[in-house]
Amino acid sequence: MILEYPRLLQQRAVEGLIAVDTTCQKGALIPVVAVSGHREVEGVTNIVLDHALAAKLAIEHLARLGHRKIAFLKGQEFSSDTEIRWESERGAAKEWVWRSTNGWWRSSIADRLRPKWVCVTRKLLATGEAFTALFAFNDISAIGAIRALREAGRRVPEDVSVVGFDDIQSAAFQNPALTTVRQPLREMGVIAAQILLRRINAPAKTPYPKTSRSNRN
Repeated sequence: MILEYPRLLQQRAVEGLIAVDTTCQKGALIPVVAVSGHREVEGVTNIVLDHALAAKLAIEHLARLGHRKIAFLKGQEFSSDTEIRWESERGAAKEWVWRSTNGWWRSSIADRLRPKWVCVTRKLLATGEAFTALFAFNDISAIGAIRALREAGRRVPEDVSVVGFDDIQSAAFQNPALTTVRQPLREMGVIAAQILLRRINAPAKTPYPKTSRSNRN
């Protein structure tokens, strides 16, 4: 059904479309801007975050705290950010292995488990893998992970440090406040709207940007 939306909207005289966290698989007859889009599709401009920088900032933060064994929670398959964020985290972790004298990174991966974050973290704990920090796919998964850790008698952050991603409004009101990588969604939305308006008002067949990157984290 989602592939039919551009056609349905065009029938209602819609001139452009902004898609958020939606995988665009083929182009439309109207201008489309995809926030967190990563596929190069004809007629679509992608607004993307610098995930490599985001992963680097998070892992360096944990490394400065002295963590040497970090667990990672991968996102759900349906999220358009899952693969690019996961590859960025792996790349950042490998960079730290290269810099380290003793090669400290171990991967405790929960990507094969169902994305019910409390359950995922329980299963991660049940594997017996030792870790002192956890980098979650987003803030919701981080909050679920914290609950599971506490249920297992692990103190946060004394026993396990947890880092989220997004910086949702409730992150600051968690106890303790959640450490998170800020994704500038408002800025990305503004950029998306500006590009879409320019594309709508541009003459036919005017070249358009395939990608616009937000570098603020």
